[in-house]
Amino acid sequence: MRKRLIGDQQPQAQAPQQPADWLRLDELAEVELSSEDAAYPIESALLPAGGSGWRASLPGRQTIRLIFARPQRLRRIHLRFVEPDRQRTQEYLLRWSGDGGQSFHDIVRQQWNFDPHAASTQTEQHQVDLAAVAVLELIITPDIADTQAFATLSEMWLA
Repeated sequence: MRKRLIGDQQPQAQAPQQPADWLRLDELAEVELSSEDAAYPIESALLPAGGSGWRASLPGRQTIRLIFARPQRLRRIHLRFVEPDRQRTQEYLLRWSGDGGQSFHDIVRQQWNFDPHAASTQTEQHQVDLAAVAVLELIITPDIADTQAFATLSEMWLA
């Protein structure tokens, strides 16, 4: 007889894999941005070595587009957003193109309510099976109720 105990066990949060498992985006992709604060460059969010993350230089909706030199197979997309200072509802859209940006397919559209006293960090692990990604695009609306809010991104890693 096979048996297994079930109980009040909480699932463990899945931690990101070691940096060696993530794609080296600095070697594989070109980045297009709608804006960038010089003190918070996109490299800080895209490279697992870490840093201060990316911040837009202009308020409102922002686009980060990764254009791969050769189409890539993607299995996981790790996103992390941090907002320690203000309450806001952010929305992001993650989508991909296999034809160089002629057409896009949505992966996920999601909203998150940031609250400095309760939920200041959003971390997402999207499991995907995309065979030939030529372009990966992240569109961030930093606050659906305030067009003057600035978009940020702490981490965006791909495997």
